[in-house]
Amino acid sequence: MNQWAFVIAAYAVTLAATGAIAWGSYAAMRRAERAAEELTRR
Repeated sequence: MNQWAFVIAAYAVTLAATGAIAWGSYAAMRRAERAAEELTRR
C-alpha cells in the first residue's frame, strides 16, 4: 500500500485538530471578553 495515503491523512487530522483548537480558543476568548465587559458595567 502506498504510504502517501497515510501522510495525507495525518496532515488532514493535524489541520482539523489545529482548526478545532483555534476555534475553541477563540470562542473561549469571546466569552471571557463578554464576562469581563459585564463586570465593568456593574
